[in-house]
Amino acid sequence: MHYSKHYTVEEARALLPLIRQWLSQLEEHHQRLLSLDERIAALLAKGDDAGGEIVNQSIRILAEIQQILHQFRLRQIQVKDLRRGLLDFPSLRNGQEVFLCWEKDEEDIEFWHDLEAGYPGRERL
Repeated sequence: MHYSKHYTVEEARALLPLIRQWLSQLEEHHQRLLSLDERIAALLAKGDDAGGEIVNQSIRILAEIQQILHQFRLRQIQVKDLRRGLLDFPSLRNGQEVFLCWEKDEEDIEFWHDLEAGYPGRERL
């Protein structure tokens, strides 16, 4: 077995509200970082100092992103594509380890795939 935690479909579904919140926060942080990066680039282009508060803000945002990603790691939830919100939950199906597969635009967890198959091997539950 690769994973010490295996989710039932019901357990994974119960986490979706929290996971949606985390993904939303990650997207907000990403947008804030892009904005700060643009400000830093503009300062550097003019030859100005890019340190100080802007850099401190960026570091704080990166730390917040790490804290959220740590929550996924603690639960052994695999983040496969952050932009798409593509996640895999370790599970057992007929005694074999598989992943329950979910994307943030999906209402519910409706797919699974073999550990090696990945997204192209998704099958309906």
